[in-house]
Amino acid sequence: LLGAKKILSCPVTATTPKGFLAVYVGEDQVQKKRYIVPVSYLNQPSFQALLTKSEEEFGFHHSMGLLTIACPEDAFINVTSWLKGK
Repeated sequence: LLGAKKILSCPVTATTPKGFLAVYVGEDQVQKKRYIVPVSYLNQPSFQALLTKSEEEFGFHHSMGLLTIACPEDAFINVTSWLKGK
């Protein structure tokens, strides 16, 4: 689990490589963590469920103006780790 956290997280100043997208994850409105995920995750039902739940609870209009998934970081890491292992 810690290995997945290191692979997926990156500093805010990093650029996003082609074929990937940056998402901000966390329940705290002030402090969110930036992750880089493959665009292909957008087609995965488990990742879509995270997006849908976040949209239903918080909407997609965030002050940061970026794709934000308002869920516990551990839940995000569990889903993306599972997707990576597929």
